This record gives sequence, C-alpha cells and structure tokens, in this order.
Amino acid sequence: MIEIPERWLQELRDAPETGMGYQIVSVTLHDGRRYDQVIVDSGYITRVRHTVGIPFEASEIAGIVVTHDKWDFNAERREK
Repeated sequence: MIEIPERWLQELRDAPETGMGYQIVSVTLHDGRRYDQVIVDSGYITRVRHTVGIPFEASEIAGIVVTHDKWDFNAERREK
C-alpha cells in the first residue's frame, strides 16, 4: 500500500467513487509505464491488477486519472 501524493488528492476527492469507498484509476509513471487498473482507497493505492504488491513508489507517479475500469478483484484473489 502506498500513500497518494498530495498533488492528486483533491482531484481524487472531487471525482466520483467507482464503488463504495474506492476508485479505479490509471497510473502513469515518469518512465512511461502505465497501470490501467489500480485501486485507490482512502488516499492509498491498495492494489494493482495482475501484480503482487505495488510495483512502483509514490515518487515515480507522473499522473493519475480516474477511469472506473472495474474487474472482479475478489474472484482474482480466490484463483490464486
């Protein structure tokens, strides 16, 4: 879990939730990598689809965009 840098918090607070208490976002890093299904909950990145843990640090984030691109993350967890 990593804390969202302050520069994106207000924008995320102003955006609608994807589900109760969370948002699905796309995260772009300074090196050009992009993660399209990332869960943000209470100001923290808590999960990135198809990864174990969070594969980047907060300092690497160049942009965050709310997409609401849902997936069944609970089913994915049961499959492991």
